[in-house]
Amino acid sequence: MFIQIIQGKCRDAGEMRRLSDEWREQMGATAQGWLGGTYGITDDNEFVGIVRFESREAAARNSARPEQGEWWQRMESCLDGPATFHDCDNAMMFLDGGSDEAGFVQVIQGRVSDPERFRHFMEQPMDMLHEQRPEIIGGTIAMEPDGWFTETVAFRSEDEARQGEQKEMPEQGRQEWADEMAMMQDVRYLDLHHPWFATAPASHATSG
Repeated sequence: MFIQIIQGKCRDAGEMRRLSDEWREQMGATAQGWLGGTYGITDDNEFVGIVRFESREAAARNSARPEQGEWWQRMESCLDGPATFHDCDNAMMFLDGGSDEAGFVQVIQGRVSDPERFRHFMEQPMDMLHEQRPEIIGGTIAMEPDGWFTETVAFRSEDEARQGEQKEMPEQGRQEWADEMAMMQDVRYLDLHHPWFATAPASHATSG
């Protein structure tokens, strides 16, 4: 799986949402290799889009379509300045991967000192996490070779997410998570209080 992260300062949230819906309705069905996406705007107007494709090649084919270029010009006009793109071949989903029914999404960005170790950790069964934090539906992780990462965590609701943050994990699990969190640097949290989603027709069950 390949994930592209798009970010920028938004100056017209309504039009950006409308254009996102337009892309899903008019172009999504013909975008070969597109799997889905999670989108939102933070309280300080930062737009974040996490878009999943089957491969980097599929993403490149989509970008090369003339109609995609025309649409992106209109989308970019909603931003105050150019967008930032991060292309990540090292990408994966965890737990259920997310849901179009999620009411709150937290995006976590930063850098890990050992990307492969972190990926291996996240690929392990997460039965304990699922048991302790049932409000977490799932999410995605995308990493670049230098360790820069974007993680999305989808929750049923923000209230449940905040309540879950107060829970303590069992000692063994708490230490394992602490060890992995210690690998992270320059971490920032982007809360998407009103996320929206798009899912490819063949995979309606999940989204990025």
